[in-house]
Amino acid sequence: MTGVTQPKVVAGQAYLESTLTAPPDSQAASATIDRARAAVHAVPGADAKVGGNTAINLDVQRAAEHDRNLIIPLILGVVLVILGVLLRALAAPLILLGTVVLSFAAALGVSALAFNHVLGFGGADTSFPLFVFVFLVALGIDYNIFLMTRVREEAARSGPRRGALTGLAMTGGVITSAGAVLAGTFAVLGTLPLTFPAEIGFAVAFGVLLDTIVVRSVLVTALNLDLGRWVWWPGRLSREPARREPELARLDPEPTTAPTLRR
Repeated sequence: MTGVTQPKVVAGQAYLESTLTAPPDSQAASATIDRARAAVHAVPGADAKVGGNTAINLDVQRAAEHDRNLIIPLILGVVLVILGVLLRALAAPLILLGTVVLSFAAALGVSALAFNHVLGFGGADTSFPLFVFVFLVALGIDYNIFLMTRVREEAARSGPRRGALTGLAMTGGVITSAGAVLAGTFAVLGTLPLTFPAEIGFAVAFGVLLDTIVVRSVLVTALNLDLGRWVWWPGRLSREPARREPELARLDPEPTTAPTLRR
């Protein structure tokens, strides 16, 4: 810091101004604010404050980080409980939460590349990750519930493998159509002459399309087929004996009973 002015005392309060030598949005400027606060807070009975644009931005950034670290785990916990009660299983809700988090991470990564190297935004608001997470989790969980409840109904009637494929066939078109409509709706935000809504619109639109076209239609169904009845562990469906589905028998070469060895 440089150029510290003489203190102005008004009503028993002293006011000083100084100029940062580092860029106001840099890490060095934030570290300077922390050092200044530590120094003035050490004065007994001073009740001193450090303000300015850099200090305000630093406080907003830390508040957004605190909210993100609190709200995201809380939302995931509540969603896990709801999915567990609805699907009467533990493995399936954990897998579905993992796919939602994967979609969110992919949307953030692609958005960062687009903002920095294509659209030229050069950065994002501190609350951007939390807004994108809330939107994508809310929409992704709706699609999860729509898909997996139908898969569970079909699995109870015809087995886990046919249930996964039948559930996808019955709900895939609706989920993809709904995702396309929602993606188009959020993409309209990109036409606004404001950076933050444009960033939100791009990230959510991409995340919704990724979720409906790739994650729900391919990844979740593939995990259902690979895990079979264990996707419903520890529910009743996971304890039922595996069913042989004639039309899928060639895709499942595993024998129904373990081979025995004879001498």
